[in-house]
Amino acid sequence: MKLINDHLAVKARLLPTTGDGFVVLAGETGTWRGHFPSAPIRLAARLKALAADVEAREATVFRAVFRTPGEGDELLTARGIHPARYDVVVLIRTASVEAALAVRGDAAYQELAGTMRSAARRTHEVVASNAGRLGDVDHGQDHYFLFNYFYADDRATLLKVWEYTAGWFQAKTALPDSALMRPLEGEPADYGLINHASWPTLGTFLPSLIFRPTFRRFVLANFKANGIAAQPIIYRRV
Repeated sequence: MKLINDHLAVKARLLPTTGDGFVVLAGETGTWRGHFPSAPIRLAARLKALAADVEAREATVFRAVFRTPGEGDELLTARGIHPARYDVVVLIRTASVEAALAVRGDAAYQELAGTMRSAARRTHEVVASNAGRLGDVDHGQDHYFLFNYFYADDRATLLKVWEYTAGWFQAKTALPDSALMRPLEGEPADYGLINHASWPTLGTFLPSLIFRPTFRRFVLANFKANGIAAQPIIYRRV
């Protein structure tokens, strides 16, 4: 692991991981104009209705509102990986990884996934475990929700760099929570980690990502130095 501008590092306040299981079902369904999508409202509403029938701790549907600055377009191109442009996401959380695997075989989930697949040009579907945690993401709040799709050739380094940079987000954007999801062995490998987090308002985090020089000098610089592509998208709950 290469360290860039280590004097800017802030130790993250990490919490123990949980035994939760996750199913991520993401779709690229509408069109993007630069950083802004035209997510299909009717599809999102239909997915929400179908998600209500999935037996899990929670099943939440999100629609994208914009992409924030990321890193690694050249790396994705070199590896032949399509950039993450998912404008609709369904996140299912279960009590265990085994329960998440079981959910994917249920009729209710099959109808949900089939609806997404029929409407999307591209989908990403993965069962994951919890690999890191700053706090539980509260989907009961009308917050701005992050899904950051990370790719790296070396997944062990990817986890270390996430932990190394997470403290910056806690210190500079008052990040209240984060649940890091790692795909199970044998699941699609486009993204080694998917980070899910939230902020209560745009003003909490967006100015720091745009105007704070240390975001690029520290966070993005460490991603680039360690061969990591970060593709963050901000969503609202449907």
